[in-house]
Amino acid sequence: MRDSQPKHPRVSSGGNGRESAPRGLHDSLAMNAARSGYRVFSANSTAACTELAKKITERLGAELGKSVVYQETNGETRVEIKESVRGQDVFIIQTIPRDVNTAVMELLIMAYALRTSCAKNIIGVIPYFPYSKQSKMRKRGSIVCKLLASMLAKAGLTHIITMDLHQKEIQGFFSFPVDNLRASPFLLQYIQEEIPDYRNAVIVAKSPDAAKRAQSYAERLRLGLAVIHGEAQCTEQDMDDGRHSPPTVKNTTLHTGLELPFMMAKEKPPITVVGDVGGRIAIIVDDIIDDVESFVAAAEILKERGAYKIFIMATHGLLSADAPRLIEESSIDEVVVTNTVPHEVQKLQCPKIKTVDISLILSEAIRRIHNGESMAYLFRNITMDD
Repeated sequence: MRDSQPKHPRVSSGGNGRESAPRGLHDSLAMNAARSGYRVFSANSTAACTELAKKITERLGAELGKSVVYQETNGETRVEIKESVRGQDVFIIQTIPRDVNTAVMELLIMAYALRTSCAKNIIGVIPYFPYSKQSKMRKRGSIVCKLLASMLAKAGLTHIITMDLHQKEIQGFFSFPVDNLRASPFLLQYIQEEIPDYRNAVIVAKSPDAAKRAQSYAERLRLGLAVIHGEAQCTEQDMDDGRHSPPTVKNTTLHTGLELPFMMAKEKPPITVVGDVGGRIAIIVDDIIDDVESFVAAAEILKERGAYKIFIMATHGLLSADAPRLIEESSIDEVVVTNTVPHEVQKLQCPKIKTVDISLILSEAIRRIHNGESMAYLFRNITMDD
């Protein structure tokens, strides 16, 4: 170990959490995983982010690979692989905490370390793919999501397992296979089992952009659909796009024969709810809940229109900034998210936040990919709009 290493680096020594099982059983499971030709590593340097990895390996009957991931005193990320991975399929589980850029560097460096250690295939398990909101060109900006896809390929990844990409077209940014799993079966099950009288509910899209996802939920639950139109906040479509925003004309003489048609400025209509929510449970569905102001505003509108309970269902609960406080003070009754992103601190701040575990589908995806089995079973009854 080098002298620059911190005194207490996090060593991911495995352990599948079954305290009652004998030590010999743990060793046997680990040996079976090694003999079968795959290993599972966690690239996170913080203990809170390794919980999902531990749940996945417990379902697989394996142990986390031995590795050291930590930050140097100067802020640099260091990764050391503590066991042989030569000729094996290696799965890197990386959950994204609030420090997104550090998590990205941990993933890139671990992938490169495994590549130089002669791993056969390196598969990234990234439940929430970072920078997925930056997948479109904005003025003179950049498509950061495509840049990250190129960096992952250069680092050595050969496959990615993710969940509910913000835009499905993001899969086209990659030069290797991407399995975009869905969390909707788990959220639908939660609605059916945990929401009393869900038959009296209506699925709500908080903007026209989310209508297709909401329609998919409504059809599978045999429920009605409502859409909130004319929101006050700016959506992605309202942001200026460089292809539709010509530069300011300065001392330029236009061609005398050039007559462009008049383009009327876009103006949002007053906020309206298309659909009946009076006397019913309103369930708002979306893929990401981060800044919650738009969800709080939607909940207020639904309350005004007669909804007596309001639930929010989302795959990725980023819940940044003051989100827990705003949820607690709002008319929202419950926010249900999956554990693709760690949010234990936010749950302590707001008891309205509930978690659905999706480790089952991720562990099954790992097993099927390693064994060369079809992934179609994991997408059964899943529509293109989901």
